[in-house]
Amino acid sequence: MSIIKDLRNKKGLTQAQLARLCSVHQTAVSQWEKGRTDPDKESLKILSEVFGVPVDTIMGLSSGDNKVIIPVLGYVRAGIPIEAVEEILDYEEISPQLAATGEFFALKIRGNSMEPRICENDVVIVRKQSDVDSGDVAVVLVNSMDATVKKVVKKGTSLSLVPFNTNYDVMIYTAEEVSRLPVSIIGKVVELRGKF
Repeated sequence: MSIIKDLRNKKGLTQAQLARLCSVHQTAVSQWEKGRTDPDKESLKILSEVFGVPVDTIMGLSSGDNKVIIPVLGYVRAGIPIEAVEEILDYEEISPQLAATGEFFALKIRGNSMEPRICENDVVIVRKQSDVDSGDVAVVLVNSMDATVKKVVKKGTSLSLVPFNTNYDVMIYTAEEVSRLPVSIIGKVVELRGKF
């Protein structure tokens, strides 16, 4: 499937190079990436070693599985489609039921502004959407810089980004600032996955 392709691209390998490493024809790699066939046990073992991910992760890419795999991103920047982000840190699995409700990505948390609820290195599952309800936790892009995860509070025409950690200030933006900076919502946080 495309995730094998993502992993291959991340390693800077061509299909031909990966085929050589797995001692298979390039057509086999192409078929894996399209989800038409699955790697055999020996190929799975080699793919696991080459990509540095568990065999289970590779097996989860099988087109026959109900699992839906989404990328975990280290950061998100303005104007870059999620599909084009090159810093893919890992992959997370979501249920087909959740996947059916929209387009998703995962984001690794940096910093402690959302502690104690959301901690550094936790992963949040995000549904891509350009607006959320007041009180929702969202991924928000301010001034085209890295995305931040905050609780969004709407009052009149102003927008507040509220951290859970009381040591951090609430960021309040007027309607004019939201438009000028801009302040844009990328998606709604629908699930938190704590990491130890």
